[in-house]
Amino acid sequence: MLRNPLQLRLEKCETWQHVSFMAALVERMYPNYALYCAQTEFADPQAFRNILDAVWESQTVKGAKIDFERQLEKLEPLIPALTDDAIYLTYPAIDACAALSHLLHALLDRDEMLTITLKVSQQSVMSVAQLEEAQTGDAVTDENQKANEAVCDEWDAQWAIFRVLKSADTRDVEMLKGIRQELREAGVSNLGLSL
Repeated sequence: MLRNPLQLRLEKCETWQHVSFMAALVERMYPNYALYCAQTEFADPQAFRNILDAVWESQTVKGAKIDFERQLEKLEPLIPALTDDAIYLTYPAIDACAALSHLLHALLDRDEMLTITLKVSQQSVMSVAQLEEAQTGDAVTDENQKANEAVCDEWDAQWAIFRVLKSADTRDVEMLKGIRQELREAGVSNLGLSL
């Protein structure tokens, strides 16, 4: 596990901040999944996008009724399987699905919100660390992570999202729509891949 002071700060967040933080991280992982689908024709990435959009809707549309159990069922067939001949993008695609699955579980079991938020944060940073390890052959550890630019960039991105969410006293729908829009338009994943 890679540690960062952000993890302690997340403890003081409210539920809507946790959900929005996770949704933003999944939004940044989405291009990895979409690119995997484009290369392998495994699934239509729009199906993943629709589930993530339902989560955003639960945060931005007053009185939105979303069946998160159903969303989890829809996610199941979208998760790639690891095979011997799998391309590297399979790993980040699975990570994106795992992060979205964690997020849906958090919405179903709000008592686990903090634990799951930390899991999603870790999932995103480990995706980056694993790519670095695959490229360099050197393991990224808690001790040497500060020397790794890509991992530092990922923590910076997470901090930036956290700061925006923390700046609001109450759930600010326009702010949340802005975060989502900005990440979507950037279209760059946590691994630096663009759609």
